[in-house]
Amino acid sequence: MFDSMKDLETACKACNRCELAKTRTHVVVGTGDIHAEVMFIGEGPGQQEDLQGLPFVGRAGQLLDKMLLAVGIERSMVYIANTVKCRPPQNRDPLPEEQAACLDWLTEQIRLINPKIIVCLGRISAMRFIDPAFKITQQHGQFFEQNGRLYTAFLHPAALLRNPNQKPIAFQDFIDLRAKINEICEMKIPL
Repeated sequence: MFDSMKDLETACKACNRCELAKTRTHVVVGTGDIHAEVMFIGEGPGQQEDLQGLPFVGRAGQLLDKMLLAVGIERSMVYIANTVKCRPPQNRDPLPEEQAACLDWLTEQIRLINPKIIVCLGRISAMRFIDPAFKITQQHGQFFEQNGRLYTAFLHPAALLRNPNQKPIAFQDFIDLRAKINEICEMKIPL
């Protein structure tokens, strides 16, 4: 257990627990408000994230930012991390053993931030945190309570770039998230 996010980031950046450490440029720990009431958890860093050391800065991240802003949420108001902290080769899905190697880092981030709502971006994150049998196309946008915290899953922004006709249903999830934030969080977002 770490006393601060800074201590966690320092230790995480030196991690060599799995094979992904051999091919990374940067460890992508996370970014945003370390006291955020809402935390987004994606799958793993892509090429741009690996190069810059920040999560969701490529095309998918730009779409995420646009969708957040469209419902009045600035990126600085939330915390964004990934299930794994190093880029899987060719952006493939993180393997179960890679996810397991990073789980302690992410669990500790969640403990330090203590968000009221966790939004899983994509099926990998949803299967890790909500239900191993989670069906993202059927269950996205639904809220699940676990240990006093709400979890939901959204279609991954990269999937929306590949299949833009899903953007309207994905945007509705962001509208519903805004309503849930206004219902249970201290921060309030104007409608």
